[in-house]
Formats: sequence, C-alpha cells, structure tokens
Amino acid sequence: MGDALVACDSQGTIAYVNTEAQNILGPAPSLLGTFLWQAIPQAAPDLGSLFRRTIAETTPVEHEAHLETNGRRYRFRLVPAAEGLLLFLTDATNHEASRGDGTVGHSARVAQLTTTLARAITADDVVATVVEHVLPPFDATGLIVQAVENGRLQSVGCAGYPAHFTNLVRNADATQISKGTPAYDILSAPHTLMFFPSPEELIAEYPATADFVAMGGKNSWAFLPLVVSGRVIGFCCISWSRRRDLTENERALLSALSALIAQALERARLYDAEHARAQELQRGMLPHVLPVLPAVTAAARFVPAGGDVGGDWYDVIPLTSGRVALTIGDVMGHGLSEAVTMGRLRTAVHTLVALDLPPDELLTHLNNIVSGLGDDFCATFLYAVYDPVSGTCTFANAGHPPPAVVHPDGAVRFPDLALNPPLGAAGPPFDTTDLLMPTDSLLVMYTDGLIESRTHDMGRGITHLTEILTTIGQPPPDTDHDAVTEHLDRVADTLATRLLASSPRCDDAALLIARTHRTPRHNIASWFLPDTAMAAAEARRHTRDQLTAWGLDELIMTTELFVSELVGNVVRHAKGPLQLRLLRTDVLICEVSDGSLTTPHIRRASSTDEGGRGLQLIEALSHRWGTRHAPTGKCIWTEQLLPS
Repeated sequence: MGDALVACDSQGTIAYVNTEAQNILGPAPSLLGTFLWQAIPQAAPDLGSLFRRTIAETTPVEHEAHLETNGRRYRFRLVPAAEGLLLFLTDATNHEASRGDGTVGHSARVAQLTTTLARAITADDVVATVVEHVLPPFDATGLIVQAVENGRLQSVGCAGYPAHFTNLVRNADATQISKGTPAYDILSAPHTLMFFPSPEELIAEYPATADFVAMGGKNSWAFLPLVVSGRVIGFCCISWSRRRDLTENERALLSALSALIAQALERARLYDAEHARAQELQRGMLPHVLPVLPAVTAAARFVPAGGDVGGDWYDVIPLTSGRVALTIGDVMGHGLSEAVTMGRLRTAVHTLVALDLPPDELLTHLNNIVSGLGDDFCATFLYAVYDPVSGTCTFANAGHPPPAVVHPDGAVRFPDLALNPPLGAAGPPFDTTDLLMPTDSLLVMYTDGLIESRTHDMGRGITHLTEILTTIGQPPPDTDHDAVTEHLDRVADTLATRLLASSPRCDDAALLIARTHRTPRHNIASWFLPDTAMAAAEARRHTRDQLTAWGLDELIMTTELFVSELVGNVVRHAKGPLQLRLLRTDVLICEVSDGSLTTPHIRRASSTDEGGRGLQLIEALSHRWGTRHAPTGKCIWTEQLLPS
C-alpha cells in the first residue's frame, strides 16, 4: 500500500503498523502496545477525541495535520473495523502528485470496504458488499465466491452472470477441487493473484475451462486467493464482460482487498454455521407434526426472525376423557440460551400436563421453574384446556397476547381473560377463565411477533388480525377432517403471509389455530349409582347395554371388569356421590367418579393376599389409565382401543 496503515484495538492500543507507517512514525517496537494518541502526539491535540468519536459513531472521521518528524502534511482517516479501528495516513503535502499515483483513491476504497465489511454479518452480506463496493471501481461485471470445506469447494455467492450459469454454480455444492483448473492452482499458491485478460489465454492455460468461458459470457478474469492467518479458505473470481488489462496499482489494490474480504468471509461463515445450528436446535424442539384428535383439528406455523433465534413455541397435547391442551409461549429475549429455555419449558409443560393438573396449578409449577432459572429469564404463556363434552375451554394466561375466537357466523371475538403477570415475574394464585366455545369455532393463538413490529404496535396488529379473520370464511359443520385441515393450513398461511409481510420483522412468530368439535350426544352415556353393594351389578348392566347399543360387544367383558373393580373400590374405600360415564371417541373411555380425594396406587400383592390385584388387571388390560382430581373429588379413567 502507498499509504501508512495503523491498526488499533477498541481501547486505542496499536496492534499493527505497516512498512510505510514505520517510515513515517518510527520503528514498530516503539509503536506497538502504545496508545494511538501517544504514538502520534503532534498529529492533533484531539486525536484521542477523534478516536472515541469514531468508535462511538461507527463512521469514518477525517483530519489533516502536520507531522514535526518530517514537516509534511498528512490526511488522517480513522475507519471503524470489526474489533477496533484502522488509521490511514495519506501524504497531502503534494495532493496532485498523490492523486496521480492513485494512492488517495486506493486508500479511500480500502477504508470504505473496511467500514462496510465490518457491518456484514452473514456470508450473503459479504458477497453483497463486494458486489457493491469492489466491482464498480474496476468496471467489473461478475463475481464468484467459493469456500473450501472438508477439502471440497462450496458455493458462497455468484452475481453478474446469466441465470442458467448462476444456478449451475450455486447448485454445484461440494465440488471436487480438480487439477488443471484455476481453482486448484490459486488454492495451491495462495499468495499469487491470477489474471487472464482474454478467453484465449484462460483456455490455453486451462483447457477444461472452455465450457465455463462459453456459459459465463465473460472476457477477462482475476482469481484472488482468500487467506486468513496463512490458511486458504477459498477464492474470489472477479470478471469483466469486455477484455481488460490491470495495472500494477490495480493488482496491488485487488490483493489488499482480497485480504479484507477473506477476514470478513471467515467471520461471516462462523456466524452462519452457529446460526444454522441454533435454528436447527430451535426447530428440533418444536412439534414436527400435530396430533390428530377428535376434539380439535389444528394447524400451526413458526416463522423465525432473520437474526438470533428466539424462544417461541406451541403445542397440542391430548388429555384424558377426550380433552385437549393447547399451549403457546414466548421466552423473552433472543439467543441460544432462550431457545434452550424454551425447550426446557416445553418439556416441563408435557410433564405437568401428564399429571392432569388444573390450569392454575400448572402455571404455578411452571412459574417456579422459570423463577429458578434466574432474574434474567421471563416468559409469557397461554394455556387452554378444551372439553369436547361440555364445549367449555378453560384459559390460564400469563402475560400473553389474548387469543381470538372466530364464531361459525364469522364474528371475531377476543375474550376478556383473567390476566396474570408473565412467568418468572408472577406469584400464585393464578386466575383462570372458563369460556363456552360454539361448535365448529376457531381458536387462534399467537405470539407477539405475529402482530407487533418496529413500525406498528400490538393494538394495530390485533386490528389487522381481526380484519383478516373476518374474511377467511368457515367450512360447513359436516366437512370431513382432511378438508378442515386443508382449510386451516390456508388460513395459517394467509395470516403468516399478510401479517408478517406488512413490516420488517424483529422477532420470531408462532401461530396455532384449532377448530373445536363437540362430542355427539349419542357417544356419551352417564349414570349416578347408589353408594351400596348393589352399585357394581348396576354398573355392569348399564355398561353391557350401552356397549351393545354402540356395537362394541368385543369390549364388554373387559369393560365390565374395569367397572366392577373401580365401583367396588369406591364402595369399600371411598365415598359418594358415585357416577359412571362412558365416552366413545377414537377410543372407549370409562370413568368412575366419587367424592374422595384419595388416589389409588398399584401395589404388589403376595401369593397369599386375597385382594390388591384389581388395579394390576386394569394396568394389564387397558390401553392406559389414571386418576384426575377435581375440587369435589376424583375421577378414575381407563381407555381401550376400539376394535378395527
């Protein structure tokens, strides 16, 4: 470089000086490790202020001053870099002579590219920066950037070529580095710029490039090695539509620029790899498919933001007695730790749901988990339990945006739910709200990233959401499951597209839509039983008659066994009121409710015990079974798979 270059860290300590800088300021040992304004005290009384201003504003600053060491006047250009600052010193004593030498223009280009590359985050950003700031000054029209990965070439970017050629380059991932190609030689001799001013010279040197030349439509090429700390990470090919010659100054400038590009590309590829792993982790902790349940038909969408990963999640979890839990949450903040916290909370929700806890108790346990993570963690959460028998949906809301309910007639309502503080910032008790859901209505749950952005607040987003929901329409009540699923998928796509396309996104967005269904009355049968020894016989008779009416004769024997055992236990060990209920959904559900809070447990009966084997039989013969507690007692339930 014709200019002097001094590199400093973010504190102003000099870390590097080139040969020209040593000629002007003194030998490197006397400069390295000192502060910039101490090494050049006569440059400007406020050089320290200029340094702090450049770091704070992240914009280049220029200054001119005389140096007492040689009496010449220099232009000082301070340029923020990725980890500090670069100072370029240009001899301005004879400005016209410097202009004729081209060093002033070269210095400005290097400084401008340095500043822009410092803001490049991804590999695509680096390629776009090179296209914008490197190609125009050289009148170049094409760019190919490829990186070495596991001994093969990986396409990073391609611009300025015909569509078919661009697609060919981008799709040719993991290309073998073959001998007899410019890529092989430039990677083998990484300190040499290779330039071919005409197609004839390129083909004569590398006959295998004839197809490359014909398809690309270029007439001159410069192959630049990308080297970081002596390690070759790839190459950059700049091309011209017309035949072109490069001067020595232009070749030197391209070599200097390639070093800047290499540093930026290496940093960006590390970011891309980390970001890809974080997104893979985040998506891996979300449901891959939603369960098919009689109570609801559901569809969901997750749209990540362009930056760091976040902590948005959703879930549809089957409960006992045909009920279903619908959950959606958002861990505040962005980053890998928030995504991991999201996975921990989702696992905790599954564990707590398996215990069949009431919604307010579930939020209490979940709040304790978030509080135990530390003061830096906080999450909003909306938990809904829908019962298809009664049509009631119980909501527990911890600081989350309100759900929307779309009625069968198209009316959109936002129910007035009891609002609790976010998890981690709240304390029990948590209030809940019961809402009677109209048959075949839609429940729309979402995170704030769907309705909120930098350009509009949550209120405006909810208004936009309402406008879209009023126009989506509803399929008829007798529509089959597949048609309803397709309709919900279209609704989810419409909401995600229209709400997220209207403004730039800064947050992840999760969306969960569920269409509620009621269990038909003819699939429900219940009886109150006397709290006497005759209860078991009466329960068996009701069970036998009902299963015969449903055409489930194959399940009569096992169901009678379950009923006898459960009703007998209530009569002997619990208290009334005693109720038997049978539900036919995708499984046969048998429930026995009583007024006692005592939970039955399986115990190991010895060979001489006369009792203690009833629950073992239920465990062996049922698909699954368990206990659900209520404020006035408990319910013991069993499930059996229906005959094929």
